[in-house]
This record gives sequence, structure tokens and C-alpha cells, in this order.
Amino acid sequence: MIPWLPFPIVSLALCALWLLLNQTLDPANLLFGAALGIAAPLLSRRLQPLGYPRLHAPLTAVRLIAVATVEIVRSCFNVCYVILFRDFSTVKSQFIRIPLDLHDPYGLAMLACLINMTPGTVLVEIFPDQHEMSLHVFDLHDETWWVEMIKTRYEQPLIAIFETAPV
Repeated sequence: MIPWLPFPIVSLALCALWLLLNQTLDPANLLFGAALGIAAPLLSRRLQPLGYPRLHAPLTAVRLIAVATVEIVRSCFNVCYVILFRDFSTVKSQFIRIPLDLHDPYGLAMLACLINMTPGTVLVEIFPDQHEMSLHVFDLHDETWWVEMIKTRYEQPLIAIFETAPV
């Protein structure tokens, strides 16, 4: 039996988003928002062939989002500075490979999203058989710093969130 509200928070968020977009609380929009909140999670179940991920450490997820936000803003300023004020002959763009300990497909997808959202970095490819990823860095100064930064700031929290079972 399929529960009517498999994800009640998502359903409430969809209903609230519908009401905010329409800027009204009339009965028709309330009814449609509720229907949307119920139907969307039920209809999107087939889009999750591996099942829905379980987050084991929600506080770690909040901290990871905060760290990623700070890193994105900092990288925006760094990339702007490089583009506007530095001589391009001194910019060292390079591909690097980073070994991975993360194996969960949802964690790897989240890692790819976090890296690609950060200006100056692009995740090129994940090699699952070698447990590595290829990353392009716009202005590479120290490869070991990048490897350690990705592993400590992003990969370790993602392992705690997606792979480590609660104690």
C-alpha cells in the first residue's frame, strides 16, 4: 500500500510554494495546492530507481550547506578578481584527480552538484571503478590543498550524511 503523504514536508512545501506564487488563499488555490502537494511526490516515485535516500546526520547536512554557501561566495570573489585584475598568463588552469572514499550514488551526485556550483571548479568525470574523480580548477595553486579541501569539507560530511548509520 502506498501512503498518501510519503514526504509530508515536501507536500507542505509544494502547497505553500503554490500559494505564494499565486499570492492568494482562496479555496480553489488551497485545494489545488493540496492536490499538487499530494500528487507530485506520488507521481515522482518512479524517478527514484534506487529508492529515496535516508539522511543519517541532518545537522551535518545543515553545516555542509553553510560551508558550501561560504565557499561559493568566496569563490565568486576570487574568480572575479582573477578575471578582472590578473594577467591571464599567470592563471594556471589544470585538471586534477581526487581519490574518493564516498560510494553512495546520492552522495556522489550531491558532491558533483556542490563542486559544479562553486565558481572556478567543474567536476568532469567520476571514475567509479578507480574511486576517483576528475576535477578542472580554474586557478590551481596547490593540488594537495585542493585534494584535502574536497575530502574534508565535502566528502567527509557527505559520507556522514549518506553512508554512516546512526549510532
